[in-house]
Amino acid sequence: MIVALIAACEIGFWVLLAAGLACRYLLRKPRAGLALLLCEPLLEVVLLVATALDLRNGAEPNWTHGLAALYIGYTVGHGHRTVKWLDGHAAHRLGGAPRPPGPPRYGMARARHEAKVWLGTLTAAVVATVLLQLAIWYVDDPSRTTSLEAWRSTAWRAAGIHGLVALAYWIWPKKAPAGGSPAGPDPSKERVGR
Repeated sequence: MIVALIAACEIGFWVLLAAGLACRYLLRKPRAGLALLLCEPLLEVVLLVATALDLRNGAEPNWTHGLAALYIGYTVGHGHRTVKWLDGHAAHRLGGAPRPPGPPRYGMARARHEAKVWLGTLTAAVVATVLLQLAIWYVDDPSRTTSLEAWRSTAWRAAGIHGLVALAYWIWPKKAPAGGSPAGPDPSKERVGR
């Protein structure tokens, strides 16, 4: 049941996002679009409540509960950035706004960008760890919570690997090509389509 609910929340996330952006830019109803976008966190609340009820009703803690915690953590850590990025592109494509700037491509500017993205992964790991720890305390049976403890390790392993990748951008910053801008090509001069 939890896996189906995770899938439903993921599908619901994209449906609400598409509906919100369509309302904002195609139907020219920015308030209705914003209301739809603000409903997205409710999906995570539904998943959290369903997971807690599943454990309360005596379900054996397993990988599905751990995956639910990681999914909620990822949404908290990266959801806002994802929505903001898509909103910028929808505003450009559908609303006539200027093309949103892409991330920096070279040097320390790229390293700072990668560090900010890694902070989202770190936030995701913290949120997942808190939720998993609450579930472990709630179940209160060490013999039944080993899979939840394993998911806690998975969250921190992912954050660690992503942290190493972000650190590599600081240690070995990518150099701009000769004669190029340190931030990368000017997006206003890029061709749209190929």
